[in-house]
Amino acid sequence: MSTPRKSPKRPAVRTASAPAGRAVDRPADDEIWPRVTRELADDLAVDALARDRAGKAPFDEVARLQEAGLPALLTAPGPSRRGADWRAACAVVREISAADSSVGELLAHHYALSWSSRFFGPAHEAHTPYRADAPPATTAAPAPGTTPSPKDASGTGTPSGADGARRPGGAHRRPLALDVCTAEERWLLAGGVEPPRATAEPGLTLTPAEGSGGGWILDGRRAFASGVTVADRLVVGARPGGTGDLLVVLVDPAHPGVFTDAGTDRVGQRLAGAGTVTFDHVPVPPGHVLGVLPHDEHAVAPFTTLAPLALRLLLTQVGLGIAEGALAEARDISRADQAGPVPAGGAGGPAAGDAAAPAGSGDDPYLLLAYGELATAAHAAAAVVERATDALARGLHTEWSLTLEERADISVLVAAAETVTGRAAVHITTRILELVDGTAGADSRGGGPGFDRFWRNARALTAPTRADHRLRDIGDHYLNGTHARLTLLA
Repeated sequence: MSTPRKSPKRPAVRTASAPAGRAVDRPADDEIWPRVTRELADDLAVDALARDRAGKAPFDEVARLQEAGLPALLTAPGPSRRGADWRAACAVVREISAADSSVGELLAHHYALSWSSRFFGPAHEAHTPYRADAPPATTAAPAPGTTPSPKDASGTGTPSGADGARRPGGAHRRPLALDVCTAEERWLLAGGVEPPRATAEPGLTLTPAEGSGGGWILDGRRAFASGVTVADRLVVGARPGGTGDLLVVLVDPAHPGVFTDAGTDRVGQRLAGAGTVTFDHVPVPPGHVLGVLPHDEHAVAPFTTLAPLALRLLLTQVGLGIAEGALAEARDISRADQAGPVPAGGAGGPAAGDAAAPAGSGDDPYLLLAYGELATAAHAAAAVVERATDALARGLHTEWSLTLEERADISVLVAAAETVTGRAAVHITTRILELVDGTAGADSRGGGPGFDRFWRNARALTAPTRADHRLRDIGDHYLNGTHARLTLLA
């Protein structure tokens, strides 16, 4: 029987909460993030196998992330804040995933969800910092002969009709700038905006709340791939009455009506915090409606449709990190095996000064061929991923000026990166199992790195993605110039 999730107290972190309206302390220079990320990755790699075997909820891993300040990395720039860009966020996810891909997936979902108010909120107010004591915001009336924006249903713009009547004052509420609020409150976000993939799942529904306060009541049950067992806030998509536009809402998982069942039977990504969440009559205040996704895909702005592409590319960075991490550890094991025992005469032996025979270089032509093939596959995947990352970063910088053609080009590059990297990750992690089989130090029972976890994690991460669908979209765009559908499904 499921019970409401109660998070244990976490240790104090370095980035303490700031007073309302003041940003938390951030490194003065974004160049410090690579060093912080490298230190955390080294720390996670030390006990990655032991934690994977234990399979506990990743509270300790989240505490390490918070102590390093990485969840606040993607905060929007402002007068008192220095926000790193998406390229930096992708680099962080990739390096963390090389050490522990479950933690990388936690961070990937968090980064994508932290921009929910920017993706789905009103374009003219998406960057307004949230202040509980802020004065009412004014909203201009629609011009004569025009119709209200479809975003009005979210409660973040000008409410209209019955929807506005049940949320009085909706026009005077500033939308919650989730990325800024997340950094100030040290939240870890989890959830998912996209509708359920399985048609049998009813999804989440919203009904109007009774009383003068307005808002909604959230009900339903959803499975999520990451973070729900440890999240401080959940970002979910739900439909009023089960049909129509999808509202994106923020929910506190500590509410008595929120029940979480951890996913304990996963083959891979065991520490990603996956689980199923049940919402039983959970109130959603009007101020916690982050935005809206119109049911009609032709009414969706191209910038909004970057939301699933951003998540897909971040998860692709996780896959690339798995491949690179597995390959690096296999190389270390092979080098140690080639070096052999240290001679009694000294660390270098009789040929210690001979630069032509470096220890650990190996001379097995088949081993060299295998590593050459795997390293080339990793390099190729990295090149495709970096091109997609640059394209997405430019599109996100363009924001609401993004065109359909530009969005289509980004979609194709992300799909190519996803396909190439997914295949490379599975191939590399499968092949290294053969390369290190029987090698001294490779057996996890003897304290080795446990290479099967790389393969399990790669399979678990790539299993939900259909490569043939991605390749079909790429081919249709290349041959016919067709744009991929503007759908939220990742």
